Amino acid sequence: MKIDNIKSYGSRNDRVMQTWIQLLRAFNKIRSKELVYINSFNLTINQFQVLEVLYHRGDLSVGAITKLTMGTPGNVTVVVKNLKRDGLINAISDPKDKRSSILSITQSGKEIIEKLFPTHATNFAEYFSALDDEEVETLFKLLRKLHKSQ
Repeated sequence: MKIDNIKSYGSRNDRVMQTWIQLLRAFNKIRSKELVYINSFNLTINQFQVLEVLYHRGDLSVGAITKLTMGTPGNVTVVVKNLKRDGLINAISDPKDKRSSILSITQSGKEIIEKLFPTHATNFAEYFSALDDEEVETLFKLLRKLHKSQ
C-alpha cells in the first residue's frame, strides 16, 4: 500500500527506519512459523530456548541462561520451574555459590531436542533460501556489526 502523505525525516533516516521495518517483518514471519513447529512438541518458545541452550552449551546457571536467551530473570525462573516439573531439566546447588543453581538437561529433555532440532535447522535453511551463501554471510556480518555497535 502506497501512502502519499508520508513525512520524510531525511533520506538516510527514512531508509534506516524502512530497513528496521523489513527486519521486523522477516523476524515476525519466521518466528510465527517456528512457534507453530515448537508448539507441536508441547513447548513454549521460552522452554525451547532454555532446553536448546542447555543441550548445546551444557550445564549452566539461571543467570547464564537468562543472558544467553535474552530473557528476563522472572520469566526464566517460571520457565525453569515448569521444565523441572515436566522432568526436562534438573537443578543442583552451585558448589561455588549456594544461593545459585546449576541446571542440566535430563534424558527426556535431550530426546525432545534431538527430535525437534534437526527439522528446526532445516526450517531455517528454507527460510533463508532466498539468499545465496555469500548473501547469508554478508547479512550475518552486517547484523553482527550492528549488534556490537550498540
